[in-house]
Amino acid sequence: MDSLANTIIEAHGGLERWRTFRTLSADLVQGGALWQIKGKAGLLDRTTVTVALDREWASHAPFGDPSRKTDFTPDRVALLSVDGEIIEELASPRSSFAGHSLETPWSDLQLAYFAGVAMWTYLNIPFLLARPGVEATELDPWSENGETWRRLKVTFPADIATHSTQQTLYVDEAGLIRRHDYDVEIAGNTPGAHYVSGYREYQGLHFPTRRRIFPRQPGGSSMREPLVVSIDLDNIRLT
Repeated sequence: MDSLANTIIEAHGGLERWRTFRTLSADLVQGGALWQIKGKAGLLDRTTVTVALDREWASHAPFGDPSRKTDFTPDRVALLSVDGEIIEELASPRSSFAGHSLETPWSDLQLAYFAGVAMWTYLNIPFLLARPGVEATELDPWSENGETWRRLKVTFPADIATHSTQQTLYVDEAGLIRRHDYDVEIAGNTPGAHYVSGYREYQGLHFPTRRRIFPRQPGGSSMREPLVVSIDLDNIRLT
């Protein structure tokens, strides 16, 4: 493993501790312009997200209506009743985004897919760096707001559904992630700069509880508006 990748994992609590758990749940509050742009304002303002740590799976409950929840895997996304009955489902969901731009509206199932991809990725990083097939290479440092951060380019294999094949992590002196860049392929490769803060310790692991995503400019700097997505997490539970 790349030495910086190992430093980041250790700073967040270590791989040995992480591998003692199989699922993570958290209370989730979201905002930002994206949900209105996609015609889905309000559906995921307040919910509980649960992700698997040993495979790619996620669920949001409730999903708008209190009687609905989501069931996401890379190959299928579904809306379920609280009893687990299928309301509707979509196979090969990523192909449904062909030709989309940032402004293209989403169906409920497409929103469920995006939310699953996003939160599974966010909550499993940085421990995904140790997953087979994930490649990591340190880049030149980056200076921003009077700080200098080390950078790690991450390349994901085809069997992981995430925002984009290549992503970049920005890391402070303590080994904690401060920024996470990617291009949202399913929204016309829209470039994002995702800032993380508010680290707290839960069950021996360290998680950022505040996430703010802004547009990223060609040179790598971020715009300070619009706020594309805001994410606040609380009550993180690992089992």
